[in-house]
Amino acid sequence: MISVNDLRTGLTIEVDGEVYSVIEFMHVKPGKGAAFVRTKLKNRRTGAVIERTFRAGEKVNRAHVERREVQYLYNDGDNYYFMDTETFEQFTLPRHQLEEAIKYLKDDMILAILFYQGETIGIDLPNFVELKVVDTEPGIRGDTATGGSKSATLETGAVVQVPLFIEVGDVVRIDTRTGEYLERA
Repeated sequence: MISVNDLRTGLTIEVDGEVYSVIEFMHVKPGKGAAFVRTKLKNRRTGAVIERTFRAGEKVNRAHVERREVQYLYNDGDNYYFMDTETFEQFTLPRHQLEEAIKYLKDDMILAILFYQGETIGIDLPNFVELKVVDTEPGIRGDTATGGSKSATLETGAVVQVPLFIEVGDVVRIDTRTGEYLERA
């Protein structure tokens, strides 16, 4: 059991028999009445996001999630295939379970698969990935790093905002948690 006062982003908990990870949390101490914790929780099985309010000090079960390092192999449209780097066992995950992570998956990428009670419940991408720009508007002479931004399509199909000086063929570093451009690699 863990107190809701100790929640932090990324923590995996059990609520009403389901496994959730904490996306956001906020401790609220109103001028009148008892303190409470307002949270945004993501269901690890279905991907649904719910908002839930707990009384301060309330206890919830911590979900013990096993992480295994895997290598992304390929996809066949609806299914994505991964291989455990230690046992060479292969796993298949349906497209709906990966959601936003699909935008950052490259062949042979090393990442973590999450298991809860023997069931695959999702993946954890590395915080940063380096991807090649395959399409963007051409930069204009005189553009600077402090100028505006433009859309760029990356090799995985993700579209991100990049500075004007980025050109087709450049490799950029992207934060997978926010989907934002960080720097040129």
